[in-house]
Amino acid sequence: MQKTTISEGLSVSQHPTVGPQHNLKESDKPNERIEIRVESSASRLRARVQFATVCGSMYLIGWNDGTTGPLLPRIQKVYDLNFAVVSLIFVFACIGFLSGVFANLYLDGRFGFGKVRRSIIQVIAYTIQAGAFPFPAFVLGYVINGFGMGLQDAQSNGYVGSLKDNPEVKMAILHAVSAGALSSPLVATQFAQLPHWSFHYLCSLGVAFVNTVMLIAVFRLKTQDECLAQIGQQAGEKGTSEKSPFSQIIRLREVHFLAFFLLVLVGVEVIMGGWMVTYIIDVRGGGPSSGYISSGFWGGLMTGRIVLLWVNKKVGERRVLFIYSILAIGLELVVWLVPSLIGGGVAIFIVGVILGPMYPIAMNHAVRILPEWLVTGSAGWMAGFGQAGSALFPFLTGAIASKTGIKNLQPLLISMMAFMTILWALVPRTARKAG
Repeated sequence: MQKTTISEGLSVSQHPTVGPQHNLKESDKPNERIEIRVESSASRLRARVQFATVCGSMYLIGWNDGTTGPLLPRIQKVYDLNFAVVSLIFVFACIGFLSGVFANLYLDGRFGFGKVRRSIIQVIAYTIQAGAFPFPAFVLGYVINGFGMGLQDAQSNGYVGSLKDNPEVKMAILHAVSAGALSSPLVATQFAQLPHWSFHYLCSLGVAFVNTVMLIAVFRLKTQDECLAQIGQQAGEKGTSEKSPFSQIIRLREVHFLAFFLLVLVGVEVIMGGWMVTYIIDVRGGGPSSGYISSGFWGGLMTGRIVLLWVNKKVGERRVLFIYSILAIGLELVVWLVPSLIGGGVAIFIVGVILGPMYPIAMNHAVRILPEWLVTGSAGWMAGFGQAGSALFPFLTGAIASKTGIKNLQPLLISMMAFMTILWALVPRTARKAG
């Protein structure tokens, strides 16, 4: 009798005692496992590509935030403006931000996550700003740019907030990547010393154009649920209320406490990354290269969001934020009271490290305490509303500086840090009970 060996992957129909029906049951199992592994690998790759593209949007936002500080003294000189008037760029940017946030609640539901081409708006804005047109037109560029950034920030945070796979780490990475604010001052500081200073905005235009291409290529015309389904994540729990998501979000006090916390936090960040350069030049006698201190602050912000992840987990995110706030206030006192250019620069970097984890912690807490079906909209609302702080508080800083001088920047920052600590204490610890 002929001896036959049956091994995995060999068609058993060659064996005289095994029928075709046995082949269908046994040999298909390895194929099924291979198909599952292939689908899983494809989903993971697609998830990484989607996440990297969203991070690109945050990089653009960070790049924009870090641009204004080093260019601010040059803008004042070119247009011959005092502190109050030059601060109008922040006012109109704030109008753009808030308009973008409100528009997102409608546009995302009406057209879908993938159809809202938010970075195209920023391409238009940078085109206007690069021309160094008269100041009213230059400020119009900030309005348009703010609108695009409001959409970008709201949708990026809403998307990552809805992820189920390791959302805490991804939220930290998302906001660490916003360290476009680390790289843009390096470029803006150089352009601020050149005759064609406004050509810096051509660099910004290039970043925005690449981001637009990536968003179109990756998300196409799909809704957020369709994009999440591509990476193997099912749609989350749906609410039963007949009220619109916007109406439900507006009625949640948790959302408003967190939104105002982020408003003040982002205001502190942008003041330190922006007006701090003017403070160092005017009060501490720094030279044209003082813009690099802004890069140091934003670099600290990025570093803290990654390096302090283990501290957040060990101490507890809610508790550790109080500790960070106290340390930041102490270091800001050093910047204020110790007349040392080098010492102040080091302290500013460390403040950046300490402030870094605060934004991701707030977003992670929102995911834990808010209804699942409102997380995306709420995260978008909080992020966009918070981003308005990058315009509102720098304007107030300029208005105060025009009356009392930039030397009063430090007491203002310390007061804002204390206020945001109080706001954090008002945020509920746990989710509201149903009913």
